[in-house]
Amino acid sequence: MIRVLIVEDEAITAEAHAAYVAKLDGFELAGVARSGAEAVRLLKASLGQDEPRIDLILLDMNLPDIDGLELCRRIRAAGVDVDVIAITAVRAAEVVRGSIAAGIVQYLIKPFTFGVFADKLTSYRDFRSHFANTPQVASQRDVDGAFAALRTSNDPGLGKGLSPETLSAVSGMLQGSAGGVSARELADEIHASRVTARRYLEYLADSGRAERVPRYGTPGRPEVEYRWRP
Repeated sequence: MIRVLIVEDEAITAEAHAAYVAKLDGFELAGVARSGAEAVRLLKASLGQDEPRIDLILLDMNLPDIDGLELCRRIRAAGVDVDVIAITAVRAAEVVRGSIAAGIVQYLIKPFTFGVFADKLTSYRDFRSHFANTPQVASQRDVDGAFAALRTSNDPGLGKGLSPETLSAVSGMLQGSAGGVSARELADEIHASRVTARRYLEYLADSGRAERVPRYGTPGRPEVEYRWRP
C-alpha cells in the first residue's frame, strides 16, 4: 500500500484530493498538512518506529510559509526518502524545470478531472511496482521500462480523433467505478456522442486495459459494459 501525504493549504481542495486518493486501489491517505512546516513534522515522525512511513507527497507549490521547491530541498536535506508529485496551478517554466531538478516525479496542473488524477497516480504506482520487481543491479531495459511507466497519456497507438486527455479521463472513470460503465453512461459523463464514447471504451478493451461484460436486466439485447482490468 502506498501511503500518501497531501500538502495543501486550501481545505476544500485537500478534502477533494483525499477523496480521490481513497478511490484508487493501492493507495491510502497518511495525512494532510496545511503548511510546509507541518509537512516536515509529519514526514520526520513517519521515520520513527511508532509511525508507518510516508511513501508519496501530493504537493501544492504555493504554501503559506514556503514554496514547494524549497520544501522539497528541505525534505532532501533532512534525509527523508519520499517521492513527490506536484499538484499546482503554477505553470511557470522555471518552476517546472526546478521541479525536475528537485526530483519531483510528476507535475499535475490544476484544475483537472479525477480521470487525469487517477492516470497520474496509476502510472506512479506502476513505476514503483516496476522497480519492486527489478533486480538489485538494473539493466538499461529495466530503467527504460520504469521511466516509461511514468509517461501517461502518450499512447502512440491512439486512433484518429481520439484525444490522450479524454482517454486519460475515461481510464480514470473506469478505475473509479464500482461496477461497469456503458457507452451511454460514458457519453453522458464526457458530453460526447455514444459512438465517440464507445470508440474510447473499445480502444481500452482492445488494448487489454478494460474488459467487455454483458449487462442484463433490460428488455432486448443485453447492453455491453466495460470494466477496468485490475
